[in-house]
Amino acid sequence: MSAAAPSPPLSRLLDLSAELVQAVRNGRSATDWMARCPPDARAGVQALGFDVLRRLGAATEARALMAPKPPPPNVDSLLCTALALLWPVPSPPYPDHTLVDQAVTAARHRTPAAAAFINAVLRRFVRERSALVAAVEHTPVGAWNHPAWWIERLRQDWPSQWQALLRAANERPPMTLRVNARRSTGAAYVQRLAAAGRAATVLDDPALAGQAVLLAEPCPVPQLPGFAEGDVSVQDAAAQRSASLVLGEGEHALPSGARVLDACAAPGGKTAQLLERADLDLLALDSDPKRVPRIHDTLHRLHLHAEVKAADARQTAAWWDGRPFDAILLDAPCSASGIVRRHPDIRWLRRADDLSALTRVQAELLQALWPLLKPGGRLVYATCSIFKAEGQHQIDAFLQRLPAGSARLDAASPGQLLPLADNRRPGTLPAPGVPQDGFFYALIHKA
Repeated sequence: MSAAAPSPPLSRLLDLSAELVQAVRNGRSATDWMARCPPDARAGVQALGFDVLRRLGAATEARALMAPKPPPPNVDSLLCTALALLWPVPSPPYPDHTLVDQAVTAARHRTPAAAAFINAVLRRFVRERSALVAAVEHTPVGAWNHPAWWIERLRQDWPSQWQALLRAANERPPMTLRVNARRSTGAAYVQRLAAAGRAATVLDDPALAGQAVLLAEPCPVPQLPGFAEGDVSVQDAAAQRSASLVLGEGEHALPSGARVLDACAAPGGKTAQLLERADLDLLALDSDPKRVPRIHDTLHRLHLHAEVKAADARQTAAWWDGRPFDAILLDAPCSASGIVRRHPDIRWLRRADDLSALTRVQAELLQALWPLLKPGGRLVYATCSIFKAEGQHQIDAFLQRLPAGSARLDAASPGQLLPLADNRRPGTLPAPGVPQDGFFYALIHKA
């Protein structure tokens, strides 16, 4: 058996984490950057870099106190990376002296002329940490590690819960799995995980159909038994609720062979879940041709088939063959504010005026797709957002634009799912303690 490859030195991980921070500050998504990170360093950089992004507001405010004139971007990104990792937390990843030493080593590689400056600032932070942290935490960005506009919008939308939402966004996310219903059950897969030495539980929520499994501890995807063979996928509990809404149940279930549209399908997780649970004539669209191969890859791994097209769902004349759909899933482009704990770069990538553009696209998609639905059909509108403009406000406006009596919002619509353990309405929302991302769902029936 060959020996495991040695882990890269901490100085290299800090250097690469600083590159990640600088890329995000320049408007590049962490997912895109991580795909190009050297494979031997990817796991370490994701662990450190994502923690840095969760504390980047505080680190930037602290740097501003100690060095009011911003240093060059490549210096500032390394400095703020180290400051974020020196921030007082219950279980710091490295001792102070190790982190400072390795950050200076990284500086000699990254920005040699600034190594002494970085050393001086970091040592000052360690000496004066209590006072500096107290000063930073009096600022909104430093206290909550989100942009000021984001904090204010949450305060307006959720006046009783905004602080809990911001705290939750800075936690590490759970790892939830979806067991392929064509191959096994959640309970059987939990036993399979136990045999492999991994603890897990089936999430007790009827909307998840017994297929959602929560790992006690996250692990690399390749270590999941049967992942490569298509037995299981990684998908948050909130995202898994879409299939039950689209498919229905009992006398209201879609018939075998029903025609279904997944209008914004990449990377294909919701498309695959629908096909795992039912035999459907399914069309999966995505407007980005570069993302469409990910749908094919997902379906291929799970041994499923759907018609897949690259097309803007709003431009129906370019892709629709005139046959109406029994059901439409519109998982619309959105701010992704509900999954920020999973993607901590999102808060720094979004701008306040992005919401106007996104809500306009959402409204255009609803308007374009509604006529494609059969009478008696259903449309499921979803966003992974906790901003009301992209959820209830969007659906209220859409229903008001439709002729009276032509549409009905199902009383069982989940509405807004917040990533908080106590967010529920009996009979409709997850039971307490079911960990989930922030989502909005509306189930609308066509008369």
